Amino acid sequence: MNIDAYFNPDFTLIKKLIFLLMTLAGVMLCTFLIFVVTKLVSKPDKERPTRQEKDMLFFQDFHTNIQLFFEMMISGTSVMLFACSYVIINHVYDLVSGGKYVGFNTFVSVWEEWKDFILLLLICLSCVANTLIDKFIIPLKKVTREQKASMRVLGMFYVIIILLYLNRIGEKSAYGPVMMYYLGLMVGRFVYFDASFLDFLQILKSALRHAPIFIMCILLSGSLSYIGFSLGYFIEHNYFIMGIFYTHLFILAVIFILHLSRIMYLFARKPKIEEYPDEYEEEYEEEYDDYDEYDDYEK
Repeated sequence: MNIDAYFNPDFTLIKKLIFLLMTLAGVMLCTFLIFVVTKLVSKPDKERPTRQEKDMLFFQDFHTNIQLFFEMMISGTSVMLFACSYVIINHVYDLVSGGKYVGFNTFVSVWEEWKDFILLLLICLSCVANTLIDKFIIPLKKVTREQKASMRVLGMFYVIIILLYLNRIGEKSAYGPVMMYYLGLMVGRFVYFDASFLDFLQILKSALRHAPIFIMCILLSGSLSYIGFSLGYFIEHNYFIMGIFYTHLFILAVIFILHLSRIMYLFARKPKIEEYPDEYEEEYEEEYDDYDEYDDYEK
């Protein structure tokens, strides 16, 4: 094995475009499932809601659920960035230590002496990457801070599941340390000195509420990764994690395209204010202020 194998030369531009289209199909299938499920469960609390109230609630719930799905994939990709970086750096270190490459003495000494601090830095960078993506590159305005925090916790658990599988089929020494770091982070997230048991239950309840989106993301990335390896787009053996990371990058690219094009507006349009009785107008304008960005699409 060598470093060059991380960049599969057989994964040509044409194959990348084909895989991008397959990723688009997978994300659109997830979008359709979210649309159907939201349509079934999105019901106002009132005993006899009007059609207008149903439309407003569905519009809000659908776009919130879509952005929760996006946040889950952004969080998972950001965490995968750290995991993949650790495995690659550690692999390069093993190759250099084994005498396969020469002239990297500084790298070896720095990694041996500052390894823990570098890993901490990588974790911080993955958190920064998550924030930059969901605030500036793919701004998700419909998801609350509490919902984002819940999805980020699930993002850690999401990557731990992937690493558990890789630990089973690959080299255990490559993935074990990363899992321990993230397990420690998850324990630290749930158990800290000023936390109450109610706080823990609230976080757990929020995470369980989003379990269907979590499962959908696992199935999406797992299916696409399997296709990528089966077609020879990704290299196997200890480069499994690199192929899975590539898959997440393609999913992120598709999400960026869909979010930028506002195509989700075609699934659930913003209800017209004038269609509603006067008594709903003030409440509607206040509640749906955050959705004004969809007006631009219509114009």
